[in-house]
Amino acid sequence: MPIDQGNDLDWNCELKNPVNIATSLAIHYGHRLEKPIIYTQGVALSGRMRLNAALDGTANTSEDITHIVSPYLSQFSSIFGSDDGTANYAGVCWADELAGVTGNTKYLQLLALAARRFGPTVDKGALDPDLRVEDIFFASTVLGRAFRSTGETKYIDLLVEFLESFTTLQPNNLWWHCKASPYFWGRGNAFAALGFAEAMTYLPTNHASRSKLMHTHLRHLEGLATHQDDSGMWRQVIDTPDTYLEHSATSMIGYSIARGLRHKWLSNAWRPTVERAWDAVSRRIGEDGSIQQVCVGTGPLASLEEYIKRPYTDGVDERGGAMALWFAVEMVRLQAGI
Repeated sequence: MPIDQGNDLDWNCELKNPVNIATSLAIHYGHRLEKPIIYTQGVALSGRMRLNAALDGTANTSEDITHIVSPYLSQFSSIFGSDDGTANYAGVCWADELAGVTGNTKYLQLLALAARRFGPTVDKGALDPDLRVEDIFFASTVLGRAFRSTGETKYIDLLVEFLESFTTLQPNNLWWHCKASPYFWGRGNAFAALGFAEAMTYLPTNHASRSKLMHTHLRHLEGLATHQDDSGMWRQVIDTPDTYLEHSATSMIGYSIARGLRHKWLSNAWRPTVERAWDAVSRRIGEDGSIQQVCVGTGPLASLEEYIKRPYTDGVDERGGAMALWFAVEMVRLQAGI
């Protein structure tokens, strides 16, 4: 059933619990990995595996995903091209999860290959010196996983160095898109929240920088919470109330809060915030996998007006669907206490 722009989706009124939404999304997303590899498809593959693990784990999800990604195991050297960047490297964010299910360590080699592309240092790798907030997520999800799977501290050291290099969190506790675009883009702030949630997941509890980075993350979440719309959504420009309600940002911020609740770096006082976000997101997902109001791909823009006018899509959207799937599965885990 396609999205009804004006009303709640009837099927969601009855079936909007996270298991049902995640199961539906997993039918429509996470079934391909095309070249160039991109994070949106990688997140969806990861989401399918996470859902299977959160449920009974008996579906043939891993077999299907093994088949989907098999072309990338034969020639590692040809996976990434010279024009690929951090968004492409983050497209292997499923690799450690698939290695854990199948026992095939070649997936970890693929993850390490992607991680090496970020370094060896912040100023001698792929990370944008203009401090684009997208890279907070791309770096955290790859370097954090590479550290956890290999135990090699060079990955976490590079991630910490990068996160500590950021100077664009403003006094209102929101992030600029980057130094050249000092605007509070919705998905940009969501990338930062999601990235810090990923980083905190993998950064050891006794790491010398954990307290400082956690403080930055919590400060940002507090800033975001003050701008959550009454509907539960966040907007295309976080602090501009007349911009449109944006689905991918809300899913990513919601995921970040749910992850914090699960790992207990956020208190239960955050539950109403994430539940409002989940209610809003779930009402804007169609039974056919369609997503309401997902901002199109957006690089740094020259003016606030360009962010305000940036178009959105309605319908099946890999970016919105992947992030909604991650959020849905995180809510499944949160509600189940797993």
